[in-house]
Amino acid sequence: MKTKEIKISISEFDKLDELSAADQELIQVAREIAQQAYAPYSNYQVGSALRLEDGTIVSGNNQENASSPLGNCAERTAIFWANANHPNLSIDTIVVTAIDQSRKAALKVSPCGACRQVMLEAEHRYKKPIRVILDSANKIEILQSASHLLPLSFNGDSLKSMG
Repeated sequence: MKTKEIKISISEFDKLDELSAADQELIQVAREIAQQAYAPYSNYQVGSALRLEDGTIVSGNNQENASSPLGNCAERTAIFWANANHPNLSIDTIVVTAIDQSRKAALKVSPCGACRQVMLEAEHRYKKPIRVILDSANKIEILQSASHLLPLSFNGDSLKSMG
């Protein structure tokens, strides 16, 4: 029997001004787009902003639907838009933020499993890690790769034949 240990490093910041100007700008874009989310059922408005390798900023927010599986998360909205409109540019950094039902910044922000898988596909596609910034009410967390959100993940390499 073998035992493997998985370690994930997360940098935590208490205040926005502890971050670089570029990260602060991306968080502000995500916060602004969260306010425009269509979330009449959950009242949980999520915003995402990402910076592409050339500096282009793309944003997205959650779009709910009465038939809930048909909605889309903010992260996937932004990533899919970026991939459709800038297919040759990798994602450098993505921010996720949220406004909770009390209309305040959410206490904990973390991408759902589907969004984590989509982020990993983008990393796999471009062969480059994506920095992930989780912007919550009490702290900002930064991970150096989306793979840290979903260890033991499935990607395109998993589909290749062993023969």
